[in-house]
Amino acid sequence: MLDLTDRHFRYLCRILSKNMLLYTELVTTGAIIYGKGDYLAYNQEEHPVSLQLGGANPEHLAICARKGKDRGYDEINLNVGCPSDRVQNGSFGAVLMRSPELVCDCIKAMKDAVDIPVTVKTRLGVDELNSYDYIHSFLDKMIQAGVDGVTLHARMAFLKGMSPKENRDKPPLDYERVYALKKDFPQLHLSINGNINSLNDALKHLEHVDGVMMGRAIYQNPYMLADADELIFGEKQTRKLSRKECIRACYPYIENYLSQGGALKHISRHFLGMFNNCPNSRQYRQYIAMNHYKEGADLKVLETAMSFVPDDSEQTAS
Repeated sequence: MLDLTDRHFRYLCRILSKNMLLYTELVTTGAIIYGKGDYLAYNQEEHPVSLQLGGANPEHLAICARKGKDRGYDEINLNVGCPSDRVQNGSFGAVLMRSPELVCDCIKAMKDAVDIPVTVKTRLGVDELNSYDYIHSFLDKMIQAGVDGVTLHARMAFLKGMSPKENRDKPPLDYERVYALKKDFPQLHLSINGNINSLNDALKHLEHVDGVMMGRAIYQNPYMLADADELIFGEKQTRKLSRKECIRACYPYIENYLSQGGALKHISRHFLGMFNNCPNSRQYRQYIAMNHYKEGADLKVLETAMSFVPDDSEQTAS
């Protein structure tokens, strides 16, 4: 998710779950090839991690896929579903759903460039291209192009008459259509996305598909991931870290970032949901929001903020 799932948030996610696949924010090929910053930076602790690319030029995507592979990414993911204005103006993301042949050319170019999985994230359709036959044909073509997996957001994308924010919620969900596509393409590793708000919801979907992608629900309540390794991946845990222990496990990372001139707010903003639905969570969030931007803000801000909420460090996995 743009501006949210950066490397700092992904570090926290990895503290919470050892097994889940993480995705970068969408990074455009133009930024990687022509930008002055290091748009491929990530933490080694994040593995397994997928580099999500935005672009529509097969040659440029191949270059970026190769760069990502050389930097150690575990997967390359092409975004063919994002309806944001920035993406539309660049003629990629959900716009590409109108050009299945171009998407296939992009997949082939990346597959020729790297020997790691190349996957696609897309939607059930775009604007008037909303039939089952359309998305069925689209998946079939991507399979023929060699795609290693597809994540389907179980909604349409509407590029005309609906804002990016509205596109997240207003188009009706159609999980059954995703399930039907999995039955039609049993050989395809198919994941589902869209308004999946709990690990129990994820388990229900996993009865029909191969994977589940979650985004905003986790960002708003990241601590739910503390149960993921056991509940989703079947890895028995003798003890589950408490919320406070998870945050404190990030302290060495935070101190290293601050020592390099980074600001606490770049990381601590991702901790605001860690005490979601806990007593005094509002005071916790308010204290961080009012203090983490100040010059010299350090770990004391987090410690003081956590002092407002009860200690749950004795919590163990059942």
